[in-house]
Amino acid sequence: MGAGQDVNVDARLRVRGVEGLHFADASILPTLPGGNTNAAPIMVGEKASDLILGD
Repeated sequence: MGAGQDVNVDARLRVRGVEGLHFADASILPTLPGGNTNAAPIMVGEKASDLILGD
């Protein structure tokens, strides 16, 4: 996830190269969390719900 040319998912969770597809999963994180590994996927899901509902 990020803004560079080598990322597959942008900050709005849109998959590059596929129109209308959003992806919310822990695999989009650029680095693995060092502490609570459950918190990062929960936050990705929260971000996805905010984007879907229009915040």
